[in-house]
Amino acid sequence: MPDLETPYFRSTGLGVSDLARSVDFYTRVMGMEQVQTFELDYMNEVVVAFPDGKGGHGHRLVLMHWIDGSERNYAHNPVKIVWQVPDARAIAERAREAGCRVTREPGPSKAPGSKNVVGFIEDPDGYQIELLQIGG
Repeated sequence: MPDLETPYFRSTGLGVSDLARSVDFYTRVMGMEQVQTFELDYMNEVVVAFPDGKGGHGHRLVLMHWIDGSERNYAHNPVKIVWQVPDARAIAERAREAGCRVTREPGPSKAPGSKNVVGFIEDPDGYQIELLQIGG
């Protein structure tokens, strides 16, 4: 049974312009799985997470698409999501194959003394995703 008394960061919501395209990106490219769907009168949501809660200790990503006709700015929002990944280069290549931009090829971190690999990709709506490979 979960501890209901201790606060923790459960999920992050991202507004997306094309729900199916974003679900495809986060499941196929990033390796998550679809765990819930909500169809509300003003918004549709798909919740994705890593299998068995791995890769985020249960943290979920909520992909949100408004259907109420309201104006939404989905592109070029000042958001960065940092993902710790086992192979930054492989994920960058999958993103490129999916038609997404690789804005910084994965390579050695510029932090003094770091042995990590860091790269940046964009999801289908232009959200920045930092790929952090520990000990690269």
